[in-house]
Amino acid sequence: MNQTRNIRGMKNIDPIERFNIVMARAEASGIKLANAMSLATAGPNGKPSSRMMLLKGADARGFIFYTNLKSRKGQELEKNPNVSLCFWWPTLEEQVRVEGRVSKVSDEEADKYFASRPRGSQIGAWASEQSRPLESHEELLKRAAELEKKYHGKTVPRPPYWSGFIVEPSRIEFWFGKPDRLHERYLYTKQAKNWNLEQLYP
Repeated sequence: MNQTRNIRGMKNIDPIERFNIVMARAEASGIKLANAMSLATAGPNGKPSSRMMLLKGADARGFIFYTNLKSRKGQELEKNPNVSLCFWWPTLEEQVRVEGRVSKVSDEEADKYFASRPRGSQIGAWASEQSRPLESHEELLKRAAELEKKYHGKTVPRPPYWSGFIVEPSRIEFWFGKPDRLHERYLYTKQAKNWNLEQLYP
């Protein structure tokens, strides 16, 4: 169980830096896929949808993830850039919630990350028409096999419809579990270029 935190000591710490400290603690604790997060988007009708994703980095710009731009989430992000993220590490009893707007990474950054992916994942990015109807799993395997043959002995290029997004946060909330449901919540909100910090009732 985490010790009680002094809010005065937290005010001078950038919340993304604080997030990376929490993430490092989660990874060091042995949690499998500690970078898993729920990504919530909304369609043109305002109806929300969410799915689990993997965070690929968090820096001064924001939180980074990659996806097929033709997928449901890719299409929703194109029409409505407002998103929310949620990270939950049950064994640590810690949670982080993020709200913000997305922008695309550069082609150079997307190329560099795609090149670092396992070859099977690279082939999979070409084989999957993400979110579209599929006759059978065998059809997907056949497409992957054909692409593996096509790129045998060659570098697999990044598909033009596959890239990354940066979530520029406007709100970041840290939640720490405590006995008797007397949890600790700390909310950072962006005001101009500065972050305001306040503690919330659980």
